[in-house]
Amino acid sequence: MALKINKISDHGEITLPDPPITHLLFSTTKLAWLFTIIRIYVGWQWVQASWHKVTDPAWVQTGAALKGFWMGAVAVPDTGKAAITYDWYRSFLQFLLDANAYTWFAKLIAYGELLVGIGLIVGALVGIAAFFGALMNFSFMLAGSASTNPVLFLLAVVLMLAWKVAGYYGLDYYLLPMLGTPWGKNRAPTPKPTAMRA
Repeated sequence: MALKINKISDHGEITLPDPPITHLLFSTTKLAWLFTIIRIYVGWQWVQASWHKVTDPAWVQTGAALKGFWMGAVAVPDTGKAAITYDWYRSFLQFLLDANAYTWFAKLIAYGELLVGIGLIVGALVGIAAFFGALMNFSFMLAGSASTNPVLFLLAVVLMLAWKVAGYYGLDYYLLPMLGTPWGKNRAPTPKPTAMRA
């Protein structure tokens, strides 16, 4: 069975069609309402997680809270299993501790969580906000903190896949077309391919 080709560009690039379920989920606005619920839920989780940090001097002034978290994460107990599975990540956190990076990194986390949450709630650049949220979830999991991180990471991946439609009921309805994607409001119509001469 031959592979169905959707389009060949002038440069010879081949565009393959999406499977119908992928097209329905990630390329149409039919289920945009579902992604709106997911992104508002995930965004609210990030706002809640950040709020106690941005109002706590141990996060936004001294970084002592993050220092304590990192010290607990890199500690190797006499008995039992360490919180961090990968030695390279333990070494990375130890390097940050030794460099006193917690003094500025704590602010980055606190305000980063807040910005991710706001971006997701209002639907502004959802794919980018979800990426940075997933990056933080992944980092927290590498440091041995499970909590809600696995679920939020999975939902962030879903939002990244649905970046074209997840913010349809939000600011992305206006932002993405201004950037030239994805609904084609500002695009010229694609010319029909001409038959090739033999």
